[in-house]
Amino acid sequence: MTLRGQLLIESYHSRCLEGNPLGDPAVREIPVYLPEGYDNRREYPLVVILAGFVGSSRTHLNWSPWGETMPERIERLISANKLPPIVAIFPDPFTRLGGCQYLNSSAVGDYEDHLTGELIPWAQEKFSAGLIPEKTAIAGKSSGGYGAFVLAARHPDLFGFMIVHSADCYFEYGYMAAFPEALLEIQKHGGPENFLKSITDPRPKSKNWFAAIDKTAMAACYSPNPASPLGFDYPFDLETGELRQDVWARWLAHDPVRMAERDEVIANLKKLRGIYIECGQSDEFNLQWGARILLKRLRKAGLDLEYREFDGGHFNTQWRYDESLTWLGKKI
Repeated sequence: MTLRGQLLIESYHSRCLEGNPLGDPAVREIPVYLPEGYDNRREYPLVVILAGFVGSSRTHLNWSPWGETMPERIERLISANKLPPIVAIFPDPFTRLGGCQYLNSSAVGDYEDHLTGELIPWAQEKFSAGLIPEKTAIAGKSSGGYGAFVLAARHPDLFGFMIVHSADCYFEYGYMAAFPEALLEIQKHGGPENFLKSITDPRPKSKNWFAAIDKTAMAACYSPNPASPLGFDYPFDLETGELRQDVWARWLAHDPVRMAERDEVIANLKKLRGIYIECGQSDEFNLQWGARILLKRLRKAGLDLEYREFDGGHFNTQWRYDESLTWLGKKI
C-alpha cells in the first residue's frame, strides 16, 4: 500500500469489552488514516468506517486486484479535491460469532458503548479529529451500514453525517428467507451447541453454514437472554421451525424501518447535517426493498436525504464509496 499520508495500526484496550461473554479480546487493532501533512495542532473532520459481518478493522485495508484499499481511496479523493483532508478510523467489530451489529448485548458485549464512549473520544483527543458532530461522519456497508444508521440515530451528539450502504433493513426479506437454511444446518449438527463448535473447524463449510452462523449472531445481538442456556433466543423453534413471534418482535424492534416509526429516532435524525442511503438494485439479500421502505418512511417524516440505487448487488461494491465520500466532501 503506497500512501502519502500515514496509516497507523493502534492497539486499543477497551474497558467496555473486558470480560465479554464470548471471550473475545478486549485489546483491538484500530487502523487510523492520517492525511498528508497531518498536524495535530489542527482540527480535522473524522470519518468512522464500519466493517460488515465477518469483517474486522483490517477489512478495508485488504489488497484486491485492480482495486484500492480504503485509505488509498480516501487519499485519491483528497488529492482530487473531492474530500477535504480527513482522519479515518476503522473499528474492529469481529466476534467469535462473526460480528456484533455495533449494539450492546448481554450475549455478545458492549460494542455500542465501545465505539461511542471509547473510540470517538479517543480519536478526538489523540488525533484532534471529529471534535464536533458537524465534522464527524459514520459510514458502513451491510452490517456496517446497519451500524452507521443505528449509531447515528442514537447519537446525534457525536455524528453529523450518516452514510449507509446496503444496510440490513426490513428483516422479513433480509433475514427470514434464510431461516430454513439456518435451521437445517443447526439440526444437521445436532443442535446449536454442536453447531457452535463447528466455528473453529478448519474444513470447508456447507452451503447453509453461513446462513446458520449469520442467524445465530443476529440472535445473540437482537434477542439476548441471560436466562437461556445459550445466552440468547433464536426467532424460530429449533425442532419445528415455527416462528417464535415474541422473539421475532424483539428482532423487529431493531429493524431500521421500525426504528423510523419512532418519534425519538426521527427527532435525532433531523439533527444530522446529512444522510446518504443507497443499495444495489439486485441485492442478493433483498436489501433494496428495505432501503426503499426506509426511504419512504424517512421522507414521510420530513427528512431530507440523498438516496441512490445502482446497477449491482451486495458484493464487490467498494467503488460505491467514491459516490458517498464525494457527497460527504461537499458537505463536511
